[in-house]
Amino acid sequence: MSHPGKSVFLFGLYMLLLGAALVLAPNLLLPLFGFALTDEVWIRVMGQLALYLGVYYVWAGYTERREFMALTVAIRLSVPVFFAAFVAAGLISPVLLLLALPDLCSALWTWRALKAPTASRQPLGNA
Repeated sequence: MSHPGKSVFLFGLYMLLLGAALVLAPNLLLPLFGFALTDEVWIRVMGQLALYLGVYYVWAGYTERREFMALTVAIRLSVPVFFAAFVAAGLISPVLLLLALPDLCSALWTWRALKAPTASRQPLGNA
């Protein structure tokens, strides 16, 4: 697996874990990010979406879908921007910005890996 593939694959695993936690035990995570406990279904729906996104990321990383990988960089970089705007508007606690860190770090990792010289992507024997 290439370096960009690994970065997207591992981010996908993170999304799968986050999604599973939100579906199965959301009230364990909510207080950590300044949210009240809830019995409403919305948080489990968000977990389901995270699970589905995780599947896409794992698949894209494993199958080396570079176009998808490149697209995810801008999308993941937008997460901290949106979260910061929500904090500035007083809609969420600043601690939620911690949840944007995996998006930011993994997007920068993927971006850097995609910009690496193409020679490192050639299969063995084709040098």
